[in-house]
Amino acid sequence: MPQIKVIDQNGEAHELSASTGSTLMEPLRDADMVEATCGGAASCGTCHIYVHDDWRGKTGGRTEDEGYMLEALEELVEINDASRLACQINLTDDHDGLALEIAPQI
Repeated sequence: MPQIKVIDQNGEAHELSASTGSTLMEPLRDADMVEATCGGAASCGTCHIYVHDDWRGKTGGRTEDEGYMLEALEELVEINDASRLACQINLTDDHDGLALEIAPQI
């Protein structure tokens, strides 16, 4: 069961337990840190996060739909190389210690 290190929008640090096989969006949503309005379809951007540098290579690449959604958000919030949609990251035991920051919500 991976432990996820999260900095919320107020700059406060949290540690969440996550289930292997779930998406990263699920523990963040359950902790009321993201809205996850679309339920994981990469079509709303409300689970936008910034993955810390040390973890970017371990979360896989952006999906095509994720890339399109992040492009659509560019006029509303900062999108950078660390930007991901939490709904598109499938958690494994290798993600234990994953560190991220919740992006500003739209």
